[in-house]
Amino acid sequence: MTVMKTSMRNFFAHKGRMALSAIAVMLSVAFVTGTLVFTDTMGTTFDKLFAATSSDVTVSAKGASDSGETQSDTGKPPVMPASVVDKAGDADGVKSAEGTVFSTSVTVVDADKDSLSPTSGAPTVVGNWNANDARTMKISSGEAPRGPDQIMVDADTADKHDLKLGDEIGVISAVGTHEAKISGIADFQVTNPGAAIFYLDTATAQKALVGETGVYTNVNITAAAGFTDAQVKKNVTAELGGGYKVQTAKEIADANAKDVGEFMGVMKYAMLGFAGIAFLVGIFLIINTFSMLVAQRTREIGLMRAIGSSRGQVNRSVLVEALLLGVFGSVLGVAGGVGLAIGLMKLMSATGMNLSTDDLTIAWTTPAVGLLLGIVVTVLAAYVPARRAGKVSPMAALRDAGAPLDAKAGVVRAAIGLVLTGAGGCCLYLASSAAKASEGSMWLGGGIVLSLIGFVVIGPLLAGAVVRVLGAVVLRAFGPVGRMAERNALRNPRRTGATGAALMIGLALVACLSVVGSSMVASATDQLDKTVGTDFIIQSDTGQLITPQAVEAAKSAEGVKSVTEYKYTQADFTTPDGKTLKDTAITAADPSYATDLATEVVAGKLPDAYRPDSMSVHEKFAKDHDIELGSKIAVAFEGGRTADLTVRAITSSDVVIDAGAMYTSIDTMATYVPADKMPLDQLLFASAKEGQEAAAYTSLKDALHDFPQYEVRDQTDYKEALKGQIDQLLNMIYGLLALAIIVAILGVVNTLALSVVERTREIGLMRAIGLSRRQLRRMIRLESVVIALFGALLGLGLGMGWGATAQQLLALEGLKVLDIPWPTIIGVFIGSAFVGLFAALVPAFRAGRMNVLNAIATE
Repeated sequence: MTVMKTSMRNFFAHKGRMALSAIAVMLSVAFVTGTLVFTDTMGTTFDKLFAATSSDVTVSAKGASDSGETQSDTGKPPVMPASVVDKAGDADGVKSAEGTVFSTSVTVVDADKDSLSPTSGAPTVVGNWNANDARTMKISSGEAPRGPDQIMVDADTADKHDLKLGDEIGVISAVGTHEAKISGIADFQVTNPGAAIFYLDTATAQKALVGETGVYTNVNITAAAGFTDAQVKKNVTAELGGGYKVQTAKEIADANAKDVGEFMGVMKYAMLGFAGIAFLVGIFLIINTFSMLVAQRTREIGLMRAIGSSRGQVNRSVLVEALLLGVFGSVLGVAGGVGLAIGLMKLMSATGMNLSTDDLTIAWTTPAVGLLLGIVVTVLAAYVPARRAGKVSPMAALRDAGAPLDAKAGVVRAAIGLVLTGAGGCCLYLASSAAKASEGSMWLGGGIVLSLIGFVVIGPLLAGAVVRVLGAVVLRAFGPVGRMAERNALRNPRRTGATGAALMIGLALVACLSVVGSSMVASATDQLDKTVGTDFIIQSDTGQLITPQAVEAAKSAEGVKSVTEYKYTQADFTTPDGKTLKDTAITAADPSYATDLATEVVAGKLPDAYRPDSMSVHEKFAKDHDIELGSKIAVAFEGGRTADLTVRAITSSDVVIDAGAMYTSIDTMATYVPADKMPLDQLLFASAKEGQEAAAYTSLKDALHDFPQYEVRDQTDYKEALKGQIDQLLNMIYGLLALAIIVAILGVVNTLALSVVERTREIGLMRAIGLSRRQLRRMIRLESVVIALFGALLGLGLGMGWGATAQQLLALEGLKVLDIPWPTIIGVFIGSAFVGLFAALVPAFRAGRMNVLNAIATE
């Protein structure tokens, strides 16, 4: 009880000093809790959607995915004849059977040819209005489509694009463009996660999406009373025989949930990883806080020991304070996490993915994990300071409070730090010299972990040297005030090292990712310059295949000399070594592609691969399967016949663009694949007539105006788009790393605040002998700046080393250009100085307001 009373008294006596540590715990726990609540809520939303939209039993055409997706290489959904509806309806236990047709391989445009498809990545679905959809959609205005000139749209899409009854929109599919006017608007009766839904009448949907009537993509079956879904599935399967996919509502929901779960799992664990980084940074803050509180209470602890407190009691007293801090910060963090999850849902809704707070899901495990994690991390972080407190002897009561007990890092600590850093450096060296990227990645991971821990451990040793250098460069210009700031930073190397290490971790990751991202862009740009000979690249940023109508439009553009089509499909290969390789990728293109992309050839001539019944393979594939020029490979095309293709060229495997591609001509593929099974183009390459590049560029854009799903880019545009994609990913990662950096800033603030309290008498004496308030505040700000720059220097140096090593592994995959983004690195370093200034504002202000006499009288 005495230990608890003492801990409670100390905790509330220093509640102001504990506040920043509590905020750090709160932020970290909130990020973990918010991630779990957000992902669980998304899971609940999709589970409800799948459960509500699935019929009791669904029959799909052969080739449809388990989750009901209808996309295919041909751009048309796989279908089955209308007779299946009647046969399924005759099965025992079937109450009703209804044929439906829908496709997600579509783009919908308004009258101005602007896309109405979601920008969030959610699908655009066009199908026929049916009884199953009527269960989850309610017509709020107008009526359902009743002819080829009518279409119905969901209310969310109508609101987003300001659509109203009578507006004309167009459905672009592989069949062509179908235009109709909006006859009705329907509201979702379940949460819509962002999809755009359009409805046509059945006959029109069949013609617009498949190109023929009398076919369906699905049959929705309702079970009769007294029959389970499983029984109906068994009976329908027996009635239809083979060749169809028959699934219960639960099977479809589970397949959809699996697809969503894979994406959600990646997102959840990535976000939890960044939360872990924030926790790691928070550990330094907590260690520093308790170390300084213990140092400032040295005389107090000595007196407690003198009147009979045991080491264990003192130790437990500090740990109980940490427990209180952990509980307080974690409780706030759990509450903040729920708020964060709601904020993320609002943010997703703003980007087009609608998530309702009605589906907010808080499993009992979520707050339990948050509380447990926050409390355990806090108590463990306080263990070392608590152990140090327990070692304070009763004689400490005779010394001045706040005497630094650890002014120098121990010899053992320095030795361990040097060993770990050296081991990390060796691992990074082995990674950079690895022959295979898979082997090198293991060494890289080990090198990052060991070098990071090594720098943390050796931080106090580095602090002395680095701060002196920074002081000479940055602080000496400020005269005596600058020299005092430098000495204050050097006064406790362990504290400075820990504070700088907190900032170091976040900035090291920023520097590493900046180097990797910049090198990827530079390498890809270099490859584009060396290999791509075409003027323009036409493709969809959302993965839509290029329709035949768009291909014809591109070929008709003025100033265009040639258009190269590029298709991609799967085939079963039987190689000369007798092996059969299932679902192997093969690329079919026009012969002009041999000049559009100057792929390095190690044997033969690439144009020969586009001769009839010919192909190319890449070098690694040839070595693995005993293939040489003239070898024959049996290629069983998906949806077509088997061809014996002769290998006419062997390309290098050491490329970035089209790495691992094996080529044949479109004419060869067309010989063995029926016209209705031929895949659509993945992208197009266009070359301009000599001297007409600008005119051809404008003409291509005009020709494809009616197809907003496709982008026309010249090489400059393509490089900018590539850079933009990588920058977007990096910015998202930087945003997540910002949490760790914010916690690190709190650490600097806390260190300075506690340091000011520790030096209260000293500050009073300096003020008494003539130091002005302005000079005092400047001294504290400069001390903060040099600590921040110390952490930034270590972090940026370490991160650039990691990034350079990672680039060496990427070089094994063809990304051979190392590019250090110096503007970013320098900007971050300078920004760290401003971080230091910001962190010192409150501590410096409070120091400047101290009463001189009271400060001198402080013990």
